[in-house]
Amino acid sequence: MTRSYNSLGQFLDKVRRRSVLTAEEQSAILSLPVRAEQIPAHMDFVELGEHVDHACLIVHGLAGRFGQGREGNRQITALHIPGDMADLHSVVSPSATSALQALTTTTVVKIPHGAIRDIAARYPSIAQALWRECVIDAAILSEWVVNVGRRTASVRLAHLYCEMAYRYRLGEVTERMSFDFPATQHHLADMLGLTAVHVNRTLRVLEAADLVRLKRGVVEILSWARLIEYADFDPVYIQLNVTPLAPMRAG
Repeated sequence: MTRSYNSLGQFLDKVRRRSVLTAEEQSAILSLPVRAEQIPAHMDFVELGEHVDHACLIVHGLAGRFGQGREGNRQITALHIPGDMADLHSVVSPSATSALQALTTTTVVKIPHGAIRDIAARYPSIAQALWRECVIDAAILSEWVVNVGRRTASVRLAHLYCEMAYRYRLGEVTERMSFDFPATQHHLADMLGLTAVHVNRTLRVLEAADLVRLKRGVVEILSWARLIEYADFDPVYIQLNVTPLAPMRAG
């Protein structure tokens, strides 16, 4: 096993936006043993039903969580970007009820469940912080259900762009901005419950309204204020710009 400050530092930066940790607790996270692996695009790195003994931290690239029907049709239910622990919940539920695929060439570091359980047992504040990260993942999943089930195609796509801009930029948004988003139209179709042809038409609707522009994997947002209104987007569920919460205390 090797240790990687840079990869674990990405994760710690996100955790510290929501949770208060001491220097010793931060050091414990940064000292976790990791094993790096590069996953080719379109390859699954956690299979449906697989019993895993590690959690996967995304270091570079883009990964999707998905479920799959009997005929092989997939629905992407979450996206994971650098700094995300894509399956942190597997520490306590190691049998994969959903799978993970590299949507682009993706670097992950695998962290043994035993090491995560050890620091959670030694430091209750870390256990609470990791619990909080799982709650945020569940909140994002819940919002995706609403997005696919209750919004029109153009609003679905606009909402997805809002979420990914907010997450990639760690909540530091501006009125006009751009971000790399290498998902293909086929990926977007699997995220939004649409066909690739419908995604293409929907993107043209947003471009015609001067809300977004897409070029070679880069999304340019032309007006953040207008886009969030159009998308009915409220970033509160992502919990990035919040006052970090101190650990819960007994008594």
